[in-house]
Amino acid sequence: MGAAGPARGVAVSPLGEAQVAAELAQTPGWKRSGKAIERTYRFPDFKAAMVFVNWVAALAERANHHPDMTIRYNEVTVSVWTHSDGGLTPKDFTLARGIDAL
Repeated sequence: MGAAGPARGVAVSPLGEAQVAAELAQTPGWKRSGKAIERTYRFPDFKAAMVFVNWVAALAERANHHPDMTIRYNEVTVSVWTHSDGGLTPKDFTLARGIDAL
């Protein structure tokens, strides 16, 4: 899983609303939530949820792009936005698709 997109530390302009809508259309299961996009994943039990969280953490660390995650027993909600750029950027959708591929 490679992270396509700008080099680390390079500022990117936030996407416009039309661009966000187009990206969301290509990222099933994700929805807009304020400045972020988010998705909730459900697992058979807590252990499976934690395995997923650790895989997401490894992917995020490689991409140097770290989501917020909320764990509720067997549910994990992942929220992504580019804090340093003040909104959604292509990096967010690349990470979301990478998470979906886990």
